[in-house]
Amino acid sequence: MYRLARSGGSQELLRWVSGRAEGWAGLLDGDGTVLHGVTRSADRMGAEAAALATEGAKELASLGASSFAFDRGPYTARLFPLGGPPDAAAPVLAVVAPRPLPDGLLPLLSDVAMPLAMCWAAETVERKRRRVDLAESRSREAVLHLLMTGQLSIAHQVAGALRPTLPDPVRVCVVECPGGRRDEVARICTELSAGRSWIVRCPVYARHLILVVPADPDAAEQQLGLRVADVVDECVVGASEDVPLSDTATGYRQAFHALAVARGLPGRHACFGSAPDAALVVGAAAAQWADALLHPLLTHLPRRSHDPGSQELAATLSSWLAFSSHATQHLKIHRNTLTARLRLIGELLGLDLHRVADQAALDLALRIRATPTTHRAADRDEAASERPHRLDDILRGPAVQEWAARQLRPLTESGISGSTTDPRTTLRAWLDCEAQLGPTAAALGISVPGVRKRLTRLESTLHRSLLRTPSARYDLWLAFRALDLAG
Repeated sequence: MYRLARSGGSQELLRWVSGRAEGWAGLLDGDGTVLHGVTRSADRMGAEAAALATEGAKELASLGASSFAFDRGPYTARLFPLGGPPDAAAPVLAVVAPRPLPDGLLPLLSDVAMPLAMCWAAETVERKRRRVDLAESRSREAVLHLLMTGQLSIAHQVAGALRPTLPDPVRVCVVECPGGRRDEVARICTELSAGRSWIVRCPVYARHLILVVPADPDAAEQQLGLRVADVVDECVVGASEDVPLSDTATGYRQAFHALAVARGLPGRHACFGSAPDAALVVGAAAAQWADALLHPLLTHLPRRSHDPGSQELAATLSSWLAFSSHATQHLKIHRNTLTARLRLIGELLGLDLHRVADQAALDLALRIRATPTTHRAADRDEAASERPHRLDDILRGPAVQEWAARQLRPLTESGISGSTTDPRTTLRAWLDCEAQLGPTAAALGISVPGVRKRLTRLESTLHRSLLRTPSARYDLWLAFRALDLAG
């Protein structure tokens, strides 16, 4: 009995009691709800026995008795309230079995009551601990979401109830954990950083941890990602550059791209290579274009009170562009809800969200709006006279041309050109086929696994993630388009 209590808890004890009674055994709360129930009888009397136990538990509660017994048809029921902590309602042990009861069953029920009550109390404490852990995990996830969307003041308010305080500036790390070991790696990260770094379980990828550490070269937390890769076998870590707290979303994208590179390195750790964000080089005039493109979305008024408003639709679009179908996990919505919102967004903007070209334009526009506006305000009057209304006008700028050449320079330096194995040919075919592997394979005349292998190799060449979201396909499309416009 005590061995079962140590190894299997209340479930195994109930299973053992059910076998000794040759009937049904279970735990119920005061209103008769079955918490756990087990039957090992030959006639599988589960539903009928549970109904009898529920009836008996209600009668026991109304009488306030220390035990209760009654017969119904061929069965007899015995109920005993279990002891428990004073601040928690103790459950009721119920046994329903055919008459006559086996010899020695009633003394056995008296003996099993104490270990069963102890198991139940321990399991109740464990359930509460898990709820607390889940609440903290969801709170940290909410803070990260606020940081990703640039809502710093609200993020600081929510983070005030947790520890540690949000650092600024920060370095973002994405840790890819071995299967089933994310909680263990999270505990190791907490120990290595002495609780001074923000550790968030990624809501999109079940094996990823997101670390937000202080960007202080003298702090031990700065090397947290490298230390985790050294301590935990099979752990892969990508780290961003040092970014302001307001650019946490940029830091996450950089860390995710670095993770794609780290998978192919012996040390399983990589830092993001220096590369400017497209939103920082397009210039002040692009702000006018981004505002005009997104105006129908940002000024949308829902017809009904429960329909999504402009802010919710913008958050949905941003999440979908970053995570594709995984946006349902990020936003905690049903896939049908996501589909309906994307359909509405496409109608409002007059764009086809299945085209990479339109996706790249929207992603750039959202990033432009998310960047600090200080550099835009100074040149707003000067740019107002130009007011380009097309993306091509933005991409013809000298700074954008230089950015595009820098993005694609690793493809030229790879030394492969002039054939279908040219990385530019592969990338162009992939982007022209809307980043779909099947049509790309048909266009190149190779197999789908062959396309996947080429793109995986290009991830190491470009130091960017291509096959997994967030993907660099938007920046690559913009870079190719900018160089095409330059002739």
